[in-house]
Amino acid sequence: MFAKRLIQKATHHHHPQHNVNGGMTSADLDLRHTIHYGIPSTASILAFDSIQNLLAIGTLDGRIKVIGGDNIEGLLISPTQLPYKYLEFLQNQGFLVSISNDNDIQVWNLESRRIACSLQWESNITAFSVICGSHFMYVGDEYGLLSVLKYDAEVGELLQLPYHISMNSLTEAAGFLCPNHQPIVGVLPQPHSSSNRVLIAYESGLIILWDVLEARIVVVRGDKLLQLTDGVVDSPSEMDTGPDGISEQHLEEKEISALCWASLSGSIIAVGYIDGDILFWKISSSASSKDQQAGLSWNHVVKLQLSSAERRLPVIVLHWCANDKSHNDGDGLLFIYGGDEIGFEEVLTVLSLKWSSGMENLSCVGRVDLTLTGSFADMILLRTAGARGSNHDAALFVLTNPGQLHFLDNANFYDLISKQEKISATTVGLPVVIPTVDPLMTVAKLSSVPTGGNSLKALSEIAALMKLGSTPTLAGGTKWPFTGGVSNQLSFAEDNVVERVYVAGYQDGSVRIWDATHPVLSLLCVLEGEVKDIKVAGSSASVSKVDFCFLTLGLAVGNECGLVHLYNLNGRSDDTSFHFVTETKHEVHNLPQGKGPNCRAVFSLLNSPVQMLQFANYGAKLAVGYECGRVVVLDMRSLSVLFSTDSVSGPSSPVISMTWKAFRHINGHVKIPKQSGPKISDNPVEDLMFILTMGAKVYVIDGRTGNMVSSRPMHLKKQSTVISMYVIEGNITVSALVNEKQPQEPSKDAAASNEPSQDITPSRINRDETDHHSSSENAESGECLKDSLVLLCFEDALHLYHTQSVVQGDNKSICKVKLAKPCCWTTIFKKDKVGGLVLLYQTGAIEIRSLPDLELVKEISLMSILRWNFKANMDRTMSSTDNGHITLVNGCELAFISLLASENNFRIPESLPCLHDKVLAAAAEVAIGISSNQKKKKGTAPGILGGIAKGFKGGKVNRTTDLAAIYKSNFSHLDGAFSSNPFPESSPTTTNNQEAVELNIDDIDIDEPVSVASTSSRKVKHNEREKGTERERLFDGDGSDAKPRLRTREEIIATYRKAGDASSVAGQAKNKLLERQEKLEKISRQTEELRSGAEDFASLADELVKAMESRKWWQI
Repeated sequence: MFAKRLIQKATHHHHPQHNVNGGMTSADLDLRHTIHYGIPSTASILAFDSIQNLLAIGTLDGRIKVIGGDNIEGLLISPTQLPYKYLEFLQNQGFLVSISNDNDIQVWNLESRRIACSLQWESNITAFSVICGSHFMYVGDEYGLLSVLKYDAEVGELLQLPYHISMNSLTEAAGFLCPNHQPIVGVLPQPHSSSNRVLIAYESGLIILWDVLEARIVVVRGDKLLQLTDGVVDSPSEMDTGPDGISEQHLEEKEISALCWASLSGSIIAVGYIDGDILFWKISSSASSKDQQAGLSWNHVVKLQLSSAERRLPVIVLHWCANDKSHNDGDGLLFIYGGDEIGFEEVLTVLSLKWSSGMENLSCVGRVDLTLTGSFADMILLRTAGARGSNHDAALFVLTNPGQLHFLDNANFYDLISKQEKISATTVGLPVVIPTVDPLMTVAKLSSVPTGGNSLKALSEIAALMKLGSTPTLAGGTKWPFTGGVSNQLSFAEDNVVERVYVAGYQDGSVRIWDATHPVLSLLCVLEGEVKDIKVAGSSASVSKVDFCFLTLGLAVGNECGLVHLYNLNGRSDDTSFHFVTETKHEVHNLPQGKGPNCRAVFSLLNSPVQMLQFANYGAKLAVGYECGRVVVLDMRSLSVLFSTDSVSGPSSPVISMTWKAFRHINGHVKIPKQSGPKISDNPVEDLMFILTMGAKVYVIDGRTGNMVSSRPMHLKKQSTVISMYVIEGNITVSALVNEKQPQEPSKDAAASNEPSQDITPSRINRDETDHHSSSENAESGECLKDSLVLLCFEDALHLYHTQSVVQGDNKSICKVKLAKPCCWTTIFKKDKVGGLVLLYQTGAIEIRSLPDLELVKEISLMSILRWNFKANMDRTMSSTDNGHITLVNGCELAFISLLASENNFRIPESLPCLHDKVLAAAAEVAIGISSNQKKKKGTAPGILGGIAKGFKGGKVNRTTDLAAIYKSNFSHLDGAFSSNPFPESSPTTTNNQEAVELNIDDIDIDEPVSVASTSSRKVKHNEREKGTERERLFDGDGSDAKPRLRTREEIIATYRKAGDASSVAGQAKNKLLERQEKLEKISRQTEELRSGAEDFASLADELVKAMESRKWWQI
């Protein structure tokens, strides 16, 4: 016997790849998430693409959430579950770069939603920045080494270029010594420098502005001895910038914690320190090189403090936004997190700064402290493309824990700061597509709508009529700030029909319905719990259960007060009657019903929470199970009560599960006891209701009359909690199952359970009005009773019974499986004629077992699919469909999971929205090219990009047009600069016996463009052609030398001395000047022609934008 049990146990724990009985196999399954909405609770970092208008949110568990417009959201999941410390877009290029805590650099392709390439960095990355608009990236590490990476989109590789800058090389070039291995804490490309200059900040406080093309130090800041201007801005009036504020301060051990540019031109840098100080450094090359070599920085810095307290928080985040109303380059808003006194309330401080002439006079004209909801995680400033730092087009987004995104627009900035005093304010929470927390979602249901029939057409008409708009609206009517992404073309098709609906009930009594046909959900309607013009007590109570009937488009909503609301979603306005039914009365009111869903009736029968709702008989009946243990069946035609069951005297047992089934020839297999009531007809198909209660009792009731089919229910006296019950349909042969698995021995209390029980007795209510809408309309739909099975799922075990045994009250099971972990939720699904059972455990593990043999097929976890941990009451908002779709809610997140490998009802990938708009990207590149050609013309550049972007976003266009070739990148000059090391360890020495080449600067043909090539390419051409290019010949040697060779007097005379007397030399010089003048005039004429052509192109672009704004996508 012991060996036999071991064999049976091994059989239960076997993982079959191929089921010998033809059941579910692991090859049939592919668990994956298909839809995800909401911001994860582990969100920690933000990134924004200002041209594509996409927001990316990195998390602490290796996920990236991407949010666009028109309800477009995407979830990227990294193979490793590690936090992200850096996250940046490759602006307008469809790629997102992330760096995790293990220094793995990942480049995500937003079109495919996959990792395009990755690079494992050997040292710890302490600073990261992307050169805006390019494929180049700066990487600073813990050893003070600055490296350059380039992403090659054509080959999909992340290249590490030979360009490296070490701290030792910089300090040697600057002429002073610093401690070795100082980490780089900040890398910022300088604005308006054509990406030629980059600011490098070290942890020790050293700040260096480096010129990439010239390979030299421009400015050194952050010296140990400073003459600075102090200012404390506890309130705007306390800012002291007079002569008395001048002091000397040592920067020993003053570590940098945050920094940002504080001017449009990049002439001022704001630096925050761990002691709470903020220093404004003037970054200018006007100082003499002698002063720079000596490290002097007098009158180039101003200190600012948020508090005069001795102990202050480190400055964690700094952001700056220009004031477009001011002509001063440095006037604007400074956003600060940190720097205040330790122990104070956590706030985000906004200062309005105004500079006078020079760096000595800085005034704070306003201060606002934004109170945060939750702990601070990150913040970002959003600017409209083309606005170039304007805070009229900027908005502040603050990310707080857990996963809350708050918003404050530019209008609020001015309103708050204009009060000229220190005030406190709060941000506005960003609305979400699917609310789960505010209001709190309490129950949900995903329902499939089969193709064909009038209900599908009617539901699609409701979708077209009641769709409230794809884009949420912020408080105060502010437009949704994100417009990125491209919706799939299937959702805009004329023949688009609703194939799935997602219904959610909330704690405030409301119900929301979404069209879930495609991966982008759209809101159909919002149903409030209150009935217009009629007061019903308990209407605003929390929703406890919902059920949807696709045949009649009926929606049943039950709440905690025992009310049942019935809604008609077919949108008929001819039926204006409203029914209010209680135990003692039935009122009918005449209410004008508008178009769209309307409330038909409210049933207030019992003061007990509704536990179960289920439509039956093609929507003609509705069964309602209450927490008190009673079950009421309603007639949907007459909106009346068919029958009700009474609970036993003593403690009531809540209804856990209800199932309606139609069986053929039930009278031939089960002897129904004689009871008072109408005589049961000899109908070959009988409706049975299986009712499972918390006390592990199963009652079988005649669905037409409410009579007990058996004199006693099946009762399992188990200490474990019962979860669910399923009646497995189909002509399932269980002989093989019985032969393979020995039936379980009867329990010790079997004799007690076989005693007659009168736990449920039928009670007639309006039985004369019963309309026997029998399912015999389709007799073939009935199942054979002897071939069906009943599955009971407990917290620690699974029990399988013959349905005939359950009807007779016999608790003898044919199969029993013990579960190793506590189970909390179950569901069943089908693939063709094969069924499967899904078990969710309290640990977050998921098991899938085949039916009816209950063999384990696959094990997986919520952590591996969604990076979720199971939380209490998560099972209440879970729902599923027969074809293997499961919906789950976790905090602010909503996810759809697909189980079957062959199932693709969401039509992925063709129905997935694209996270990168190629047409917008091409148009933006053209606009950038035009604005760069016209940057000298005032007022032209800022508006072109924003106008074209607005025009293309205004309507749907043909996105197959390839305009990328029109625009050529402006970063080609960096390829040559980054192709070699600016500080080579061993520079090749130039020999003095090189052949002198006579070269005049006037010999250069200025009509021909000078090609800018990389150093390595110039070397190759020199070796192949055996002569240097014009640039090499000009500098007399290879261009890879970092420093030109110092020539002797004799070499210079030999190269440039002319033969003949002084008069002939003067004549030659005059002719050269005349020739140069002619060439310059020719260039001037060509430049004028190019400028005229650019203006014509800009005018054409403006006309195109105006035309596109007034047209729809189908008119293009």
